[in-house]
Amino acid sequence: MLRRQHSLATLRSIIAAWDERKRFRWELEQMAKDNPHLIDDIGLTRRQVEAEIAKPFWRR
Repeated sequence: MLRRQHSLATLRSIIAAWDERKRFRWELEQMAKDNPHLIDDIGLTRRQVEAEIAKPFWRR
């Protein structure tokens, strides 16, 4: 039973990380569209933003 609980906790953690990446990339995309000057303020180039947005949610 302990192993099953550990596996479930691990799965939840992975899903939470995926959700956070998806949300971050969506917010980054919105920022790039709505306020592109803010991209410079956070120290990223347009190319870096495009590369980050293009990643699937499971990739870091």
